[in-house]
Amino acid sequence: MKRILIATAISLLALFTFTTVTSAADEADHRVAIHVDENDKKLMNLALNNITNINKYYESIGETVEIELVAYGPGLHMFRADTSPVIDRITNMSLLHENLTFSACANTHAVMSNKADKEIELLEEAAMVPSGVVQLIALQEEGYAYIRP
Repeated sequence: MKRILIATAISLLALFTFTTVTSAADEADHRVAIHVDENDKKLMNLALNNITNINKYYESIGETVEIELVAYGPGLHMFRADTSPVIDRITNMSLLHENLTFSACANTHAVMSNKADKEIELLEEAAMVPSGVVQLIALQEEGYAYIRP
């Protein structure tokens, strides 16, 4: 019985070590969080330009980067199917960059849906997070560089 427990413990330790090493190897060299909280087409385009420039730079030096754009408050219009002034760019960029995540604030979405008296449709490229502000905090705590265009 003791041998089985020891063998199981060693197997679990090996699995944990392999998983930890594999996860660390899969992690990007750089991580960036970009924040949009204004319903301003120029600001939205600036944020998307930042993403393009960040990707080009790190690709040119052979390094990897993970980028997450978080929109909340009036900035959520960036991801609204009915009001986004940058739909085409978001669609194209999500196809070009596997390292890019678009996060939409669920709190803002609920407020906008209540005001509209209907469920506001978001772009399919945007994933809902419980709170845009809390998402930015979490990303920074995970070591993401913070960019506000």
